Formats: sequence, structure tokens, C-alpha cells
Amino acid sequence: MSPPSGPLPASDAVDIVALPALLDGWPGPGLTLDGQGRPLFLNTGAKLLVERHDGWLAELGRWAASGGPLTEPHRSVPVETGSGPGVVEFTSVLLSDGGVLCLGREVTLERRLRHALTESRQRYKDLVDISSDFAWEVGPDGRFVFVSAAGAIGYHPDDLIGRHPSEFVLADFADQPLPFDTGVAIERTEVWLRAKDGAAACLISSAVPLIGPQGDWIGARGACRDITEARVKGMELAQVRLREKYLGYIVSSTRDDVDPAKTLEIAVGVAVNATGSAGARLYARTGDVFSEAAAQLPMAEDIRPDIAPFLEQVAEKVEPMTGRSGSYNMLATRTLFRHEVNGAILVWRNDGQDWTDEDLSMIQAIADQVGVAVAQARYQERLKTLSERDGLTGLYNRRTFMEMLESRLDKQTGGGSALLYFDLDNFKAVNDKLGHGAGDDVLRAVGELLGRLARPSDLCGRLGGDEFVLWIDRVDEEQAVAVADRLLREAAEFLRPLSASPEKPLGVSVGIACYRGGSGELAQGLVDRGDQGMYAAKRMGKGHRALAPALVAG
Repeated sequence: MSPPSGPLPASDAVDIVALPALLDGWPGPGLTLDGQGRPLFLNTGAKLLVERHDGWLAELGRWAASGGPLTEPHRSVPVETGSGPGVVEFTSVLLSDGGVLCLGREVTLERRLRHALTESRQRYKDLVDISSDFAWEVGPDGRFVFVSAAGAIGYHPDDLIGRHPSEFVLADFADQPLPFDTGVAIERTEVWLRAKDGAAACLISSAVPLIGPQGDWIGARGACRDITEARVKGMELAQVRLREKYLGYIVSSTRDDVDPAKTLEIAVGVAVNATGSAGARLYARTGDVFSEAAAQLPMAEDIRPDIAPFLEQVAEKVEPMTGRSGSYNMLATRTLFRHEVNGAILVWRNDGQDWTDEDLSMIQAIADQVGVAVAQARYQERLKTLSERDGLTGLYNRRTFMEMLESRLDKQTGGGSALLYFDLDNFKAVNDKLGHGAGDDVLRAVGELLGRLARPSDLCGRLGGDEFVLWIDRVDEEQAVAVADRLLREAAEFLRPLSASPEKPLGVSVGIACYRGGSGELAQGLVDRGDQGMYAAKRMGKGHRALAPALVAG
């Protein structure tokens, strides 16, 4: 995704509740300001800058109070870094309460490097415009007959005289035209040679052919300048810019997207593109277990068995780690949040393609950015679970179960299903005699029992107190009765050890409400019929089941 062109409107702003965790996990200085530019919360990096010099904070506050974030989302301020003057660039995000979130990164070194590079390039340009590193001439056989006194690419002139230039050309460039055998005048042609120390050297050459009295080619003459340093720096700068571009996607997603899962998807996509990998996975860690949180491209089957033990080793390593699995080379590194391992990012490519230092650096940079997003994704998952599930049993709560049941009824246009509505027999005796802690143990046991009994397509819920429901998908009346009988048997066996006394054994009474797809019956009506069936079972005595009254056509 592309970075935003301006500050976010307040309606899309960062969740204020998540701000402390976001700021504590931010690798640079971060803080929040109120609408008047007064500081509210500073993370460790911001506090350290304030201790050294607080003038930047006052400037940032004035900028925020004057409405700067509305028109200029980025603000650079001078700071004291502890090793001299520096610059921190803050990116602002408007908050829903009228305040401003400011996330900073130090750009001192970046600016110094850019200035030094510009100065170096200008100096080099001035020098090479008035001189060349060496001059040369080849004879009719293409071999050097003259090399200027300075020599070339680490060789003394005498070492080059009589040798053919092709001996020094790098293999990757052997099929390209060379200035040393040119038949026309050329200017500023690049050629890559192997220097005396074995290193690659990039030369830019201008040359003219030498033509004999008969019009035949008798050699060439030219001058070369060594531009290796400039070329290497250019490639390095391109890599830095590419890295900033990739990481910018992740940073802007972390800042702008409400859903952290999108940030994780972007991160694995960046990992594939930045390393030229065959695929990538991002994992979240809970305890010692890594679970997949985002994926990019299919995973080769021969990699899967080796992932878990590989990630266990990665979690213990500070630096990125490489490994082999089948016909693939793997590369992974851990992600951190508040100095604890909370996940890992893994990429792989075909055997024979080794990982470069740039690959290792890039995967580490990605991991440094997504640790906070992994923590945010896990936090949202916990919130979703708390909103949907009963905290005691882990079953769907009443609201979620009714919503999901209504959706099931709407989608089922034919065939049969059933709802089992049941409560616990002699549950009150457990609470009265053994206490509510023992009663909670019983309810948790019911949740475990339903988890074993239900199929993946079924729905289990706790409606409240000791009342539970089980939606059995795609069954007829006979099959529903068989499931109810199994529930009666397993509940009596599983819950009996938790009873208040032998005289008051725990069990269940079950009402069976059969449903016909397309009948138009609403979820609440189906639950009410199940409730009626349960009371009919109660009248038969504890530990029974009964069919609910059939749906009355409206």
C-alpha cells in the first residue's frame, strides 16, 4: 500500500486504548499531545531526549497547537543525541479526542550520509573531469602496448604490457563489447575488470580506433577512470532506498490500518519481494508454540515437518538464522515486543540460491517493524474471543450463539437439523453444598464435554446459568435423538464425580427441537421450543430427553 498523502482524519485515528502499548513498543521516540500541544504520554525514547534537551518538545507542542498536523503530517525537530546535535522526524496521527500521536525516528545519520555522499560525488566529478586514472593503447593483436605510468587496477604498467585486456574482464561481462577493441569512437563506456587483488573494478572509458594507411584496424587508444566506488555507493544507495520503500509500507500500515492482520499480510508480501523468496510465513508465538498468522505463496510440503523445530532454534537467536529443508533453503528471524519473543518471520527459496547479507539485513528489518503488529493482532484476537465466548466454559455466549444460529437458519433451505436444549440436574446442590467454585468446575466440565461431542459444523453455546444448547447440523429426528441419548450417557458418566453427593448425582435433561430448512422459523422460536422440550423431559424425571412440540404453521 502507498503511504498516506496527509494526516488521518480523527474518525480513522489510532485506538486510544492501544496507545500505551503502541508507544512502549515503538523503537524510536514517541508521545501524545493534547489539543493545546501539551505532552500527555512520553515513551522511553522521548523521555531520554527530554533529559538531554527539551527545546524540541516545546517546538513540537507549538506546531501541534497551531494546527500543523492538519496540513503537514511530518515535522523534523533538532535534538541533542548525546553525541552531538541531531534531527528527529516525527510523523503525526490525529486522535479521536482531539490530541495528536507523534512517532519519531532519528534521521541524523541519514542526513549526514546523504550530505557526505553528495559532497564526495561532487569532488570526484571535479577531479575526473580534468584527469583520467590511466591511459592505454593496444596494438593490432589487441594486446596492451602502452599503459600510463600510474598503471591500472592495481597493476604496474610493465605487468600489463603484452597482455590482452580480455584476461581481466569479469566473466559476467565477457560477451559485451569492450572499449579496447572498438572500431568506432566511443565515450563513457563502462567495463568491469578484475583488479590485481581479485576485486571487481568498474571503469568508464573513452576510446578511438587506430586506422592504418590502408584503412585497416591497427589498434585502439583511450583513457579510463575508475568509478568503482561511485557505482558501489550507487547500488548501496539504491538498496537503502528500496529497503526504506518496503519498510515504509509496513510502517504506514501499522500506523494507518485498524486491522493489524493487514499489516502482517503486507509484511510477508514485503519479505517475498525484498528477498526474492519462493514463499513466506509470519508466525505468532503463544508460550512455546508458533501458529501461522499470515502467509504469502503456497508452502512446499517438504518444508512443513521442519518448521516447528527450526522456529524453536530461531527463538533463541538474536541474529537471523538459515537452515535447510528438503530442496529448499530457509531463512528466519524472531519478532519481539517489549523485549520478549512474540513471533517469527520465515522465508524460503530453492536450493542453490544462497542468502546474501542484504537478505539477512532485510528480514531483520522487517521483523523489527512487525513485532508490534503481531502483539496488536493477538490483542484483537483476545478481544474478539472475549466478546464472543463465555469466559467460564469457552462456549459461544447467548448473543453470539443466537446470531450464528439465525445465520444458519437463513442459509438452510432444505433438509433437517436439530437443537438440543438442556440444563443440569442437581446443579443447585453442588453450589449449596460445595460452593460456587465447585459449581464453576461443573460448568467448565460441561464445556469440555460439548467440545468432545460436537462436530466441526455444529454450534455449542451457554445461554446462562446452567442452560446450554447444541445445534446439530444436517440430521433427521432419529439421528438427533441418538445424539441426545449419547449426551445423557456421557454427561452422567463425566459429571458424576463432581456431584454434591451420591443421592444427588449430576446429569442433564434434554429437549430436542427438530428444524426443517425453509420453514421460516426464527432462532428465538426454535430455542423456545427446545426449552419446552427440556421441561417436558424434566416432568418425566431427571436424566431424560423429550421431543419439543412441532412448529405450528402460521
